[in-house]
Amino acid sequence: MNIDKKQYKKYADAHAPKSPVVKDCVKAFLFGGAICALAQGFHDVYLKLCGLTEETSATLTSVTLIFIAVLLTAIGVFDKIAKHAGAGTLVPITGFANSVVSPAIDSKAEGFVLGVGAKIFTVAGPVLLYGTLAGAIWGVIYWIIGVL
Repeated sequence: MNIDKKQYKKYADAHAPKSPVVKDCVKAFLFGGAICALAQGFHDVYLKLCGLTEETSATLTSVTLIFIAVLLTAIGVFDKIAKHAGAGTLVPITGFANSVVSPAIDSKAEGFVLGVGAKIFTVAGPVLLYGTLAGAIWGVIYWIIGVL
């Protein structure tokens, strides 16, 4: 069966399940908002009830979200939540924590060096690399503009 790319695309589009975009967007918005509201709750508790400074409260809130995301990933709950929440779980700090921990957990049977150590940044590594590179490039551009 020889078909060209246009015919194949038409065939694939006709047989692919339709994605409920609006429903997925609403769920992502609600789950992402819930994560942010939870973070704000932690921040308020640390700031007002524990009497910490704004900076310390913000730092402790980030650490708490990372801990919760790592714990939920380790016990297999984060992926179940993400299955329903979609992009809503990608609120930067929780999604990043999950992307670092998941490969490490999956490869722990290979040992701490060749498993966890070698594969911990397989998902997050490109984000770190290109984020740092983009920051450096923009820094140079900003510096050049400032010199002119």
